[in-house]
Amino acid sequence: MRRIINSTYVTLDGVIQNPQDWPSLGSFSDEGNQVQTELLERCDAVLMGRHTYEVFAPVWSARSGDPVSDRMNALPKYVVSTTLTDPQWHNTTVIAHDPIKAIRDLKQQAGADIVQYGFGPVSHALMAGGLLDELRLWVHPFFIGTGTASDLLYRAGSSGSFELADSTRLGSGIVILTYRSSAG
Repeated sequence: MRRIINSTYVTLDGVIQNPQDWPSLGSFSDEGNQVQTELLERCDAVLMGRHTYEVFAPVWSARSGDPVSDRMNALPKYVVSTTLTDPQWHNTTVIAHDPIKAIRDLKQQAGADIVQYGFGPVSHALMAGGLLDELRLWVHPFFIGTGTASDLLYRAGSSGSFELADSTRLGSGIVILTYRSSAG
C-alpha cells in the first residue's frame, strides 16, 4: 500500500502559514533542497488542499528546466476542494466529494508514496481517518509572533500519535523531525 508523507514547514511558535514570506527560506541550503528532492523523487503523486494549491500552482507551473520543477509539474496532483472547479496546473485532479474515501482509494492503487504539502484541514482529516503515515516537520529556528488560530499547526479537535523516526539538522539551523504514525 502507498504511504502518505506530509512535509510541512513550521516555526518555533507553531506557525505554518505563508512560509514563502519567512526569513529562512531565502537562505534555504543545498542540503535542504536535496532532502526535498529525494522526497519528491520517491513519490509519484502530490496531495494538497486548495490553499496550498493556490500558493504552489503559480510558482511551480512557471518554473522548468531543473529536475525538481520538471518533476513537480509532471507528477499527478490531487487537490481536495469544494470550490476549485477548473485547475490550470497540468495534471491536476480535484477531489470535491468524500475526500477520505477518495484518498483511501488512491492509497490502495499501485504506485510509490504520495507527498502531501501543507498542514490544514486536509491533514487533520487524514489524521482522523488514519491515513497520514509520516509527518516531516521542518522546524525553522525563529518565532513569527503573528497569526491567528488558523495559521498554526494546532487545530482544536485534532489528535494523532506519532513516533520519532529520524531527525536531521541542516546547516541553516532548520531541524527536520520525521515522525511515523504509531497507528500503522
